[in-house]
Amino acid sequence: MLVPVLLFIVGLLCLIKGGDWFVDGATGIARKFHLPELLIGATVVSIGTTLPEVMVSTTSALTGHGEIAYGNAIGSVICNTSLIAAITIAVKPGLVNKKALRTPVVFFFLSAVFYAGVAYFSGYFSRPVGILLLAVFVIYMIITVLQMKNNPENVEEEEEEEKERSLLANVILLVIGAALIAVGANLLVDNGTLIAQALGVPESVIALTFVALGTSLPELVTAVTSLIKGHGALSLGNVIGANLFNIVLVSGVSVALAPFEIPQNSVIWGHNASLVLEIPVMFAVMLLLTVPALIRGKLSRVQGISLLAIYAAFCVIQFTM
Repeated sequence: MLVPVLLFIVGLLCLIKGGDWFVDGATGIARKFHLPELLIGATVVSIGTTLPEVMVSTTSALTGHGEIAYGNAIGSVICNTSLIAAITIAVKPGLVNKKALRTPVVFFFLSAVFYAGVAYFSGYFSRPVGILLLAVFVIYMIITVLQMKNNPENVEEEEEEEKERSLLANVILLVIGAALIAVGANLLVDNGTLIAQALGVPESVIALTFVALGTSLPELVTAVTSLIKGHGALSLGNVIGANLFNIVLVSGVSVALAPFEIPQNSVIWGHNASLVLEIPVMFAVMLLLTVPALIRGKLSRVQGISLLAIYAAFCVIQFTM
């Protein structure tokens, strides 16, 4: 039991450092070719922070562990919202840009409604569903880039000076980062499964809690960094973007490559626990986070504390079912 736990932790560390190096390398290469800064931020960096979820979910689906692929996507949304964003809001609530927030919020809820509809009415995530989710991801990226080009005054660019790395150094960082992410994903899935079996806990529960938290660590680092730099509200956009990517990119890739049925390990009131608890909690925490922000244009400490309480209750329920 000790070895799987240690390897699980090693997998998490590989994912975190691999994601960090991948983003650094990809950003460095993009700058070498003089790609617009806004394009780098909207594509490379955003996708880079969700690579751990993509790799874990895809690896899980391809190896026949659809429970982990499914649980990781939903669990990461819940974790990003009710733990990562909640900590930032509880410590330092602030103003938000309602206009900038509108597009990712609309895309998230449209995608989540479609995702939930498939879960409730079909129970099977087929390859066409995955392809459709990926199409939504592409459309969102195009719209985002076009909006940023048309409204350059809304784009915040960091002017921090960095030492220029050579193209070769950036390529090496990119390759090593990608390799670490792949290795970390394999370690996480394989040992997460072993731990679940040893504890008698369903794989979906491990995915919804430990795996989801582990793959959300890049977002946590981003949120904490934003908070330290005095840009607490900025992390809200990062979290909502990451949540959207969890639905359309993470789930899209894993479902397109290896379709699977939703897990049915636990039952609440005679129904699949995922349909009664997990999906409703996902919608509830996102509504609690975004609706007040869109209406009032600011965040409150009460929101953060409420979200943290929901996450604590969610984890307790998962391990007592």
